[in-house]
Amino acid sequence: MDSNEISRKIATNLLDKKAVMVKVDPPFSWVSGIKSPVYCDNRKMISFPEERESVVDTFKELVETKVARGEMDMPDVIGGTATAAIPWAAFLAQKMDLPMIYIRPEKKEHGAGKQIEGYLESAQKVLIVEDLISTGGSSVKAAEAVREANGTVTDIFAIVSWELQKSADRFAEAEIRLTNLTGFTDLIGLARERGDISEEMYETVMDFKEDTAGWGEKHGFA
Repeated sequence: MDSNEISRKIATNLLDKKAVMVKVDPPFSWVSGIKSPVYCDNRKMISFPEERESVVDTFKELVETKVARGEMDMPDVIGGTATAAIPWAAFLAQKMDLPMIYIRPEKKEHGAGKQIEGYLESAQKVLIVEDLISTGGSSVKAAEAVREANGTVTDIFAIVSWELQKSADRFAEAEIRLTNLTGFTDLIGLARERGDISEEMYETVMDFKEDTAGWGEKHGFA
């Protein structure tokens, strides 16, 4: 499948299972306080075997395609960010017969004080798997933790990206390539095409990508 077919297939699955929801009255609230017309919970997808398999198979296909094209090296280890991406990293590591680690947001304050769980050798190439990329901060932080442990990270694969400029800037600064199965534009476009949202609502929702922090106040939801 080409990238457009992949995006449409994954977007359809996410909308069908309500792992991605769209509403504006009232909107959703992020932990940061940002008001958002979209909500994503890809953890829901682990409960649906067929759709779960589709995500994992697509990740594997993309890795193999990019390696064959010389766009990335074959990873030695699959890494998942805690906690939402841990199952996805586990599924992919199992599918590819590769070791797996997971990365905590912070080092533990007890025991051995680990931030990375599992076994990582120096200079091993780690492909980090994410469920969702919003601003990209936590993903880059996970990559930095792997690098501090003498691992190598050049690529992060995610199920969904909100396609925010802030995340693009952060990945570029960290010299990390992002590959996402689907994204904000295709998800919202498909929701409109299916009749899940009206044309008027579509325009309001799409404005979120252009002015994430100011969207709530602009549309009277601050």
